This record gives sequence, C-alpha cells and structure tokens, in this order.
Amino acid sequence: MRSLFPFFSLILLQLLPAAIPARPTPGAVLLNLDDALHNSSTWGDFAKFLNLEKGSELAGVCDLKKYFHRFGYLPPSDNFTDVFDSSLESALFDYQNNLGLRPTGKLDSDTLHLIMSPRCGMSDSHSSAAAVLHQTQHYAYFSGKPRWLRPIPATLTYALAPDHMIDYLSRDDIRAVFSRAFARWSKVIPVNFTETEDYPTADVKIGFYSGDHGDGEPFDGVLGVLAHAFSPENGRLHLDGAETWAVDFRTQRSKVAVDLESVATHEIGHVLGLAHSSNKDAIMYPSLSPRSKKVDLRVDDVEGVQALYGSNPDFKLSSFLEEEERETSGGEGINLRMGWGPPIFLALAQLIFAL
Repeated sequence: MRSLFPFFSLILLQLLPAAIPARPTPGAVLLNLDDALHNSSTWGDFAKFLNLEKGSELAGVCDLKKYFHRFGYLPPSDNFTDVFDSSLESALFDYQNNLGLRPTGKLDSDTLHLIMSPRCGMSDSHSSAAAVLHQTQHYAYFSGKPRWLRPIPATLTYALAPDHMIDYLSRDDIRAVFSRAFARWSKVIPVNFTETEDYPTADVKIGFYSGDHGDGEPFDGVLGVLAHAFSPENGRLHLDGAETWAVDFRTQRSKVAVDLESVATHEIGHVLGLAHSSNKDAIMYPSLSPRSKKVDLRVDDVEGVQALYGSNPDFKLSSFLEEEERETSGGEGINLRMGWGPPIFLALAQLIFAL
C-alpha cells in the first residue's frame, strides 16, 4: 500500500491550492509592482513616496498634491509645496475612505499602488452619494443627478468619430466592443442604444484623442488617465490615443495593454449619469490595471443606474444577484469549487497518512 503514497500525496498537493482563496490583495507589495506600472506609467515616479507620512518633505510631493487636486481631493493652489502637510493627509484619508482602502493617512503600499494605477479621468468628488440602504451599496451620481430626459423606454444613438480612431485596431473590432458594452447597460434598464453613421447628430460621440484635445480634460500619456466621459446629456466619450488598446490579450502582448471593452463599459456608465463607486468590484470603480478585463456589471452598478431609469421589464435583479453570488463564492474553497465537503477532504488526508 505504501507504494500508493506518492500518488495520493500528489493528488492532495494539487487540491490544496484550490482550498485557499486565490485573491491577492491589490498592490499588496509595492516593491514587486509590475514594470508596466513602476517604470512606464504616468505616475510611476510616485513609487518613491512609499510609507511617506505627515511631516515628511521630499521632492515631487507637489506633483502628488496636483494628482489629488485633479481627482477632487484638494482645492486648487498656486503654491503646492513638497511638504506632506495636514491638507495632504486629509486628502489621503478621503481618498482611502472613498475608494475602499484602509484609512491610514499614510502612503502605504496598497494606497500607493492604486494611486499609480491607470484610471478614469473623471473626478471622484463631484458626485453625490446614493442613500445607503445596505453596506454593499456604494454607487454615486454627478451633482444634480442628471440623466437623459427621454420618454421611457428610450433610444439613444451613438457613433464613432470619422477621423479620431486608432490604426492598429479595425473599425469593425471597435464597433463590436462598443456594441457589447452598450448592450450590458440596456439589458438592465429600458434604454436602447443604436449605432449611427451620422456622427454630428449622434447622442453619444466616441473617439480617441491625445494630449489637450479641447474639452478641458487633457490626456497625459501611457497608463495615466485612460478615458473620460461627461454627464448627461453631453454625450462625449473620449479615450486616450496614447494607450495601447486591446480587444484580445492573446494577440496584444504588450505589458501596458488596456482592455478597450472594460473601459468602454465604465465610461458608458458616466454617459448615463453614474459617477464613481467605492465598490472595488463595480464597473464604476475608477481604476483598471493593465492587462486586466472587467466587463460585467455588478449589483451596485445595476441598482445605481436603475434608480435613474428604472428596470428593463425583462430583467430580474434577484436572478442577477444569485448569479453574482455564485461567481463570488465560486473560488472560495475546495468544497465550493468541486462540490466536495470537508469530511471527504479530511478522509482523503487520513487515508494518505495511514498508508
């Protein structure tokens, strides 16, 4: 029987990883940041601020303050200094609380990783929070809670800019990405989206731009601000042409590649009136790492947009919630992933060590 020991040991070792949740904390070890973030990103130089706290002074802190001003956490100033002062500490607390981080008031690794990560260009602070009905509700709206004022059910048209595309992705591939992204939102609300070739009259106008492109929100290069879209009924949806956009990571090998469909789905949420969510799993969370895909709406996104437009009559939130819970629990342990209960696992272990 002992000859079977290596065989059963191998089985046990293969099963053990599945019994442990495989969910690494985002940015848990900043020193092991992917080179794409540390060396290539717009905010890569911020890595030197690791563990900086109030009272410290270091060259470049003024740029960190400009970052927090840009995304709504500090008021404008003509004299941002390199001192980590009380105003920066307060902004840092607000940032951590708003984006679901542990509120330390320090530039710990998790916080700095998120700061350095590429993100949506819309501010985090110009939105009004939704009424909190339960702990998992974190969606928010633009100030004044704007929405498209069309009779329900509504139809909105969208178009790709005729002269602001990118040459390494086909127009058909880009069209397919946006068709899928719009469909996710129309599945949950009574709003249909129809593509049109008439760009000037389209409700939603989509294009790729670089640097200062005339809307007051200049883009800043690789892995900084990825895109931005304006609140209803503006309809402009702009993507940074400096990024390496991907529709399929199997064919796009770049370390700094960004999934177009993930960003498109997020920005359409802005077009509809949703601001940034503090729920890390939500589509409307502002950050997206390179070479990651995040396209599925979560309950937080659905409840937020339905509060603006109502529910699609064919959509059942209860079924959607059950599906989300199954996805969330699907990787938690061997008993959930494989349908094996702990007694069977323990019996197998006892068998191995009895041989």
